Amino acid sequence: MAHTDRQTMRRVLRREIAGTIGLLTDEHDFHAMRRYRSFTFDDHTAYLQQVEALLKTRAAQGSHTTLALFDPEDYAAYCAGTGLDPEAAASRTRFTAELAATGPTIAYDGRPLATLVPALVDEAVRQATWEYATTLLSRLGPCPTCGEDIGRAAFTRASDLLVRILDTAPPGDRHLVVSVSGPPDTLVSVLHGDQDGHGGTRLDEAEALEFTSVLALGLATRSPGGLVIRTSRPETPDRVYGWRLRTGDLEALTAAEVFDAYCTDVESGDLISPESGVDYCEPPDLGDDGTAPAHRH
Repeated sequence: MAHTDRQTMRRVLRREIAGTIGLLTDEHDFHAMRRYRSFTFDDHTAYLQQVEALLKTRAAQGSHTTLALFDPEDYAAYCAGTGLDPEAAASRTRFTAELAATGPTIAYDGRPLATLVPALVDEAVRQATWEYATTLLSRLGPCPTCGEDIGRAAFTRASDLLVRILDTAPPGDRHLVVSVSGPPDTLVSVLHGDQDGHGGTRLDEAEALEFTSVLALGLATRSPGGLVIRTSRPETPDRVYGWRLRTGDLEALTAAEVFDAYCTDVESGDLISPESGVDYCEPPDLGDDGTAPAHRH
């Protein structure tokens, strides 16, 4: 009887344990892991099928599982830095535990793995973009003239601008894209805002933080770029408008400039047909309410 009770308690405790799976999302990373003899999979498709079957089994048992992006190069560096044997399965387990604590993850919610993998990759890109933007902002340091922290001031300015953009947008769901050009890379960030039943906008905090950081970088470094917003509402045309980033501020695009941007093929320069049910228009006046002045030194 006591033995049965212990087994029952262990089954209950097992359901209390959250798990993380380090996922090899593409063929390149999968083949990189095949250098280790202890990694016994030899077919990426079969590997993904087995992972999905395991996720379904754990979900059926009431267990919570998160997915993390497993990078073989990061794994090799981790083992070299910690003195762990990269051939040992226990080393992969420890590395995956580190990913769960510090890296991008998504929870398994029953959706097919083919849907979850792009979401996981997007989350990894979003985190990398945010980390890169914040690193560059922190390196700007204080203004040599007034001593103000340039990166912090730009982030405050970007946050205020984002609030004004959302407050002045027409009713509906919002889709915003900001891009900042500069060496060595062009940074792009996307922010989705769904309108709730009370007229408010629901934002993903991680998306909003990344978006604001990229916008702040463009403001602080006075790099060229742009910001566009598209609002959607049932039974009404979508509205698209935007601004260019110029000399550390937002400059409104005309309706014709927005139309040209959306109706020109980026690679060939050829004209493409405009979308039906879309109004290309000028942005509303953002005003100065609630926005700190840009750093001008």
